[in-house]
Amino acid sequence: MCSGTPALPLLIVLAVAVIDLVNGSGLSWVPLLAAAPALAATTSTPRGVLSVGLLAVALGAALGTRHNAPSHELTIMLAAVVAVTLAGALASWLRERRERVLAAVRSVAEAAQHALLQPVPTVVGPFQVAVRYSAAAAEARIGGDLYALLPTPYGVRLIVGDVRGKGLPAVGTAALVLGVFREAAYDEPDLLEVVGRIERSLARNLGPDDFVTAVVAGYPKEGRLEVVNCGHAPPLLVRDSAVVPVEPALPTPPLGLRGLTGEDPNLHVLPFRDGDQLLLYTDGVTEARNHARDFYPLAEGLARHVSDEPVRTLSALHGELLAHVGGRLHDDAALLLLRIPHPAGTSLPAAGRRGGERDGPRPGTPPHRPDVIFQSGG
Repeated sequence: MCSGTPALPLLIVLAVAVIDLVNGSGLSWVPLLAAAPALAATTSTPRGVLSVGLLAVALGAALGTRHNAPSHELTIMLAAVVAVTLAGALASWLRERRERVLAAVRSVAEAAQHALLQPVPTVVGPFQVAVRYSAAAAEARIGGDLYALLPTPYGVRLIVGDVRGKGLPAVGTAALVLGVFREAAYDEPDLLEVVGRIERSLARNLGPDDFVTAVVAGYPKEGRLEVVNCGHAPPLLVRDSAVVPVEPALPTPPLGLRGLTGEDPNLHVLPFRDGDQLLLYTDGVTEARNHARDFYPLAEGLARHVSDEPVRTLSALHGELLAHVGGRLHDDAALLLLRIPHPAGTSLPAAGRRGGERDGPRPGTPPHRPDVIFQSGG
């Protein structure tokens, strides 16, 4: 068998030969030989298509000679097989060329993803970290969701956001936001001023209907977590096996719309101690629907799968999310989980050792709320 020649087209040729030997049916099965090179064109190389076609023509000629077929009738049948073979070889060559172009585009997209969404280490400052990102356009590998986490002179700072729209314009806006954030996070002591830098840049570069929802957070010192929520879904705080949304006391408009509303962002400060975890995500997760059109219950899923290893938690959560939607997301989705580990030698709570078997507080108990130190405006 020649390299690049698939097995199924050869089986078609063999089947025609066997049928003729068994039934002696003359030329009635010869037209079926044209199916062999046509099928080979879908998966084989041009050389493989030509090999299958040559074998089909040789078998057709042998069958015609065996049954003393009229020469003009046999010539027409074999000409049809040759024509299909040549057309199949051309189609195979065009397919291979498109596949090479697509492979090059995918490699560029992969490089763009690594440049735009840089890999996040599993440990950043005091945090254990895990990230999961899925682009709805699998061929593109990147989309309008964004995230970044980096250590700065003012502590660890991070952003998770979602650009309005899809495609290349959304990717361009995401690149703009991340570029400004990475610069401002190193330069600005005040987290609100980091948000202000992003807002001013977007005001100069976005259209009137464009905006970005985002959560910008910082950990300037031990035990203190600062959060600025700009129209984004609230992060989920995991503390003592309870999962609680971190809702801002005052709503803040998405980035790029402050000029329309005139509202300044608000800084939400809460204690963040050993064993606490914070999950940031985009609406591609919470708006994922199953076949019954039910949204994915993220808080309940996090309570089921939370553990003392963020990578394991997000792997289980992401797997459950894909199972919920039937295997493929229809929107970009990002998950970023932070955890402050307990000091070495400190025993974990029982629920933490079991990987979060409880789904939340016991029935009848009031929901746990994170202690807010203060709120401050811009």
